[in-house]
Amino acid sequence: MKTATLLAERLRSHRLTAPARTVSDAAQHMLAVQSQDFTAGRWALASRTRGRPGLSDLDRAFDAGDIVRAWPMRGTLHTIPARDLGWVLSVTAARQRQQAAGRHRDLGIDDDMVARAVRALTPALHDGGRTRAEIFETLEDVGIDPTGQRGLHLLFVLTIDGLICQGPVVARDGVTREQRFVLVADHIREHAQPDDPLAELFVRYVTGHGPAGVADFAWWSGLTLGQAREARERAAGRVTEVADGLFLVPDRARRAAGAASVLALGAFDEYYLSYADRTTVCAPENLASVGPGKNGMVRATLVEDGRVIGCWMHATASRGVPPEYFAAPADPEAVAEALARFDEFLSS
Repeated sequence: MKTATLLAERLRSHRLTAPARTVSDAAQHMLAVQSQDFTAGRWALASRTRGRPGLSDLDRAFDAGDIVRAWPMRGTLHTIPARDLGWVLSVTAARQRQQAAGRHRDLGIDDDMVARAVRALTPALHDGGRTRAEIFETLEDVGIDPTGQRGLHLLFVLTIDGLICQGPVVARDGVTREQRFVLVADHIREHAQPDDPLAELFVRYVTGHGPAGVADFAWWSGLTLGQAREARERAAGRVTEVADGLFLVPDRARRAAGAASVLALGAFDEYYLSYADRTTVCAPENLASVGPGKNGMVRATLVEDGRVIGCWMHATASRGVPPEYFAAPADPEAVAEALARFDEFLSS
């Protein structure tokens, strides 16, 4: 497949040139978008939705229980449709437990500590949930020290065990960066139950990210290559191989007329991050500048005609601070419009 065709198809799959009707529809299409930076995760869905939704639209979707934030894969926070969290964890939780086992031993997290945390937190979370700080206070009350990342890792364990997730957004002036942890049993109204969750995970990844291959899926899902190959085999008939080892789904969204040539994508955006090989969208000599760096950060990117041409910062998008360009943009006005769109998102 020619590179230009591959990029055009990925932009379309990501709903960056074929935006979804609502932010909840965008979340359903993508299945999971990386969201340890909460603002960036919300912007990722807004970027994939028609009608220029604002931050408040994303927050309403969280408050309504349409979408939640959790650790569905790779030990990393993602935004995911609430109804899909349970079955995704049925595929990925065992692998996440295995990968985190050594760190949990170091932190003294064992079955007894988890059981104490469950007993303390279950009644406390019934009434609208609690912030992370409030949960840590409850843990201290039962003799669990949440410092040194112990509290955070306990929240991770309780999430992949299916007990809790992050739901309603904490109200505050300006850009809210915090949610309440809630009980899944209280907060999630409906649970999808695909016939074959492993196959479904592969199909949903390809739907939102194709053309993509088995190695890409293994990286994104955190599963082993063996599990990824099995997922591809079990998804046969639901995906189409369009090039050597690259798959698409047959039913594709139509590209929107007048789609922007330049996109200001947020930190950790799926378009850059969710593939084993990122050189398709970013020149090899620029990968280190985008990330992940030693601090684990993946910077916000400017994408022109499907290729990364530079980086920008969320905090300075509205202050006239110029982006860091790797290549001169063909359309500087389109860059300015893309950055202005982010500023509009934050204020609406």
